Amino acid sequence: MPGWQAITPDIASAYRLPVERGVYIAEVIPGSPADQANLKRGDIITRIGDIAFDEGHSYINTIFNYRPGDKVKIEVVRDGETIELEVTLGEAKN
Repeated sequence: MPGWQAITPDIASAYRLPVERGVYIAEVIPGSPADQANLKRGDIITRIGDIAFDEGHSYINTIFNYRPGDKVKIEVVRDGETIELEVTLGEAKN
């Protein structure tokens, strides 16, 4: 099971989330790039770099614009507030 869940308008409506599109962080592994960037369980990523998630820009498609080791700014909704974090991307683990 991945540590994240894509948010669509239907999911956002069903769970009364504050955004219609994004990535819900379900788990942060200690020592991971997400942990080092201070991402928390329950955060919702809404933007990576200059690309906001929408119908034409999903998380998966957007992340493929970057390589492991790249530093990118991400926009996160946490407890109803929008914050910006910087993350150094890592390798995907299976």
